[in-house]
Amino acid sequence: MALGRAFSVAVTGIDGVLVEIEADVGRGLPGVHVVGLPDTALQESRDRVRAAVTNSGQDWPVSKVVLALSPATLPKMGSVYDLALACAVLGAARVVPAEPLLSTVLLGELALDGRVRSVRGILPAVLAARRADRHRVIVPTDSLAEAGLVSGIEVRGAAHLREVVEWLRGRGDLATPECVIDAGGDDHADLADVVGQADARWAVEVAAAGAHHLMLTGPPGVGKTMLAGRLPGLLPPLTEEQALEVTAVHSVAGTLTPERPLVTSAPFVAPHHTSSVASLVGGGSGLARPGAVSRAHHGVLFLDECAEMSVRVLDALRTPLEDGEVRIARRDGVARYPARFQLVLAANPCPCAAPRAVACVCPPAARRRYLGKLSGPLLDRVDLRLGLQADAGGLLADGPGESSAAVRTRVADARSAARDRWRDHGWNTNAEVPGSALRQRFRLSREALAPLERALRRGAITARGADRILRVAWTLADLQGAVVPEVDCVVSAMSFREQVSLGSAGVGA
Repeated sequence: MALGRAFSVAVTGIDGVLVEIEADVGRGLPGVHVVGLPDTALQESRDRVRAAVTNSGQDWPVSKVVLALSPATLPKMGSVYDLALACAVLGAARVVPAEPLLSTVLLGELALDGRVRSVRGILPAVLAARRADRHRVIVPTDSLAEAGLVSGIEVRGAAHLREVVEWLRGRGDLATPECVIDAGGDDHADLADVVGQADARWAVEVAAAGAHHLMLTGPPGVGKTMLAGRLPGLLPPLTEEQALEVTAVHSVAGTLTPERPLVTSAPFVAPHHTSSVASLVGGGSGLARPGAVSRAHHGVLFLDECAEMSVRVLDALRTPLEDGEVRIARRDGVARYPARFQLVLAANPCPCAAPRAVACVCPPAARRRYLGKLSGPLLDRVDLRLGLQADAGGLLADGPGESSAAVRTRVADARSAARDRWRDHGWNTNAEVPGSALRQRFRLSREALAPLERALRRGAITARGADRILRVAWTLADLQGAVVPEVDCVVSAMSFREQVSLGSAGVGA
């Protein structure tokens, strides 16, 4: 009897677990048995691995082969284990030495001719290998740039199983990642393209400065979609930690390309209004895949025509908005994906979407029912609400409006002020600050809080709404260069929650 060992990684959500693969070549009728809770794709790897080994010029053992994947209680899914399975068998057959396999993690699917194919989730798998103190990892060459984003571990790339066998024997070398990665430039549209709508442009700037959620309501053609599409261009570049988090999500989702393996700017995700709950928050059989809210992590999730979406889909946003992550249970386990995004909602004021309120032909009940899909708990989590009207004067303005670059400078200064203020408490933006901290440790003066207290007494806002008004007030103070928000900042922040009347035919005053 001969034993061989190799290592791979099981990725659940964006978390990876090191998997030990043991190959036992012993007496018995020729055959391959895989144990350790494999799924269908992993069961089928028996035929893929055997064909890849023989087509790479190696002999497959003519005896019983048992392949065990540990931890035995952890479900194993996908074809990422193919390369490790083949090397474990070759190690048991003494074709390759056992020692290099003990400190190496092998990731990749095998074609029947021995080619090593790329798989999803390479980045979180390499991060898991580093946490497990492995010295090196071998990945498909197509995933080499993605794997090379992780420092502190030796990364090698292989295009064929034959290359891996020769490297394990000490007779060849494997590819290494390039030192310079082109993350791509800033391809966001410019805010200067939006004519008029000064109030809406200011609301987008405030949203960018404080990472606040935003809702735009108005008739078609007033610029709601244009404004939302230009919000990511006002956000600062992602930090190194944020970039790795976002890239890990996109790696699991399978949206990365070899040309742009690293996501360095805020993502912009705009699902269609017919999207299902599973496509929005994540889903699928076996183990859940990331949805739109996770792909928009550290970026913008734009829901255009949100009043046309189902109530179940909209209410599914409430938990990720509050927790900053989603946890989805499926047959093969619970997947956890980060989902800390900026929500931007856009809607017409009524079903007929008349250009002017006086031209609306919808009965009052239809108007209330149309935007009534947006529940109170969901709207209470939206910091900025703005009603847009046709701004014909903007079309006759001399020259374009202010550019994204100019606004981005003010946004960066405001975010820097907030980061310096909250750094010791572990918060980066005003939108992250808990309400208890704003009401106690960073309580404003009695004069500044007076309008807010009056609104609370008459039931115009909720306690959660008051906390969100305070966050917006701090953002307005940062944009003004003030140290502490005064009464004018609080009043302006309150006005952002009063400009849209969801039961009316028209838009805000």
